[in-house]
Amino acid sequence: MTWSHPRGYDPMVACSSLWEQKTGVAIEWDKRSLQDFESFPVEELARAYDLIVIDHPHVGQITAEHCLAPLDVSGREADRAALKDGSLGQSYPSYTWQGHQWAFPIDAASQVQAWRPDWLDAAPTRWSEVLDLARRGHVLLPLRPPHSLMTLYTLAGNLGKPCATDASRDLIDLATGKQVFEMMREIADVIDPACLGMDPIAVSEDMAASGSRTLCAPLIYGYVSYAIAGFRPAPLAFANIPAARDAGPVGSALGGTGIAVSAFSGAKHAAIDFAYWIASDDVQRGPYAAAGGQPGHASAWEDQAVNAATGNFYKATRATLDGAWVRPRHDGYMAFQQNASDRINLGLVERHAAAPVIADLNRLFRDSFPARVSGAAGGGA
Repeated sequence: MTWSHPRGYDPMVACSSLWEQKTGVAIEWDKRSLQDFESFPVEELARAYDLIVIDHPHVGQITAEHCLAPLDVSGREADRAALKDGSLGQSYPSYTWQGHQWAFPIDAASQVQAWRPDWLDAAPTRWSEVLDLARRGHVLLPLRPPHSLMTLYTLAGNLGKPCATDASRDLIDLATGKQVFEMMREIADVIDPACLGMDPIAVSEDMAASGSRTLCAPLIYGYVSYAIAGFRPAPLAFANIPAARDAGPVGSALGGTGIAVSAFSGAKHAAIDFAYWIASDDVQRGPYAAAGGQPGHASAWEDQAVNAATGNFYKATRATLDGAWVRPRHDGYMAFQQNASDRINLGLVERHAAAPVIADLNRLFRDSFPARVSGAAGGGA
């Protein structure tokens, strides 16, 4: 099971065809919507599929549910070391939890910046430049849950005050939280309110349409498909995130996907072999990238041919990926992600003061961890 977009589906089908030629093992892929991908219970998928594409915030939950097979099998230490060495930023360790590796990165992403090179000479490099474009009606920002929370994460990280990832402190301190929420409200006030219901695919489709007035999406999970000539009427260019301070493009909320194996699979060993293969250097920069995938291996991001075919998508956003921040991953986080996003959006729509919004986010974050025992915080990575 993978997710329903050419970037998520096409490379899995193409590589599986090669795998069948190589091994005689056939793999059939189903797909689910981006919204389902971000929220659907992994355990239900694991009971129906051998191989599952997941994102890293699920690892605490799937570990508690014992629904995935660890990939750190004996005898393949050198292969894992090679995958770890080829990781983009924190992509590989983002799937490491409680001493085991639950997935291998096959797709690397974080919030980056999309822009129209046929209308702009260059992408904005400062948040203030983005606001200028937004006030002229040329900016969209995906704010459909969970992307409003991802924007809060990225802005906090870029300001040098990244959010918490465990129960040792509040999600975000009040001063930083107020600053970030007010930045979000400032831009939300001047962009199309439809952004509250738009995910990155919807924004990218709007930007790439003929006659679109949208010239910039400053914080959006990058989709390499839209950088490929002919995919949509107008190719998009991608760049590092605009800086809200002077530290450069750091702090973006890490995304991407990993290949995982069901603990209930009747073909577990064959599935694990495929996971190692599709995550490997040669496959990632070869057939995976050629089929429209967005590789999770650094060798593909550095490959000249891969970049030439995608308008330098990878070179142009690499610094943001390398400086990305890993979200919380504890059991209980996924419900928090939805609830926190909903609270942010309610605050934006109803123009709530920043302080109560941040107080609610911190309360929701505390409540997402297991009950405290004898005054000690439970959960956490």
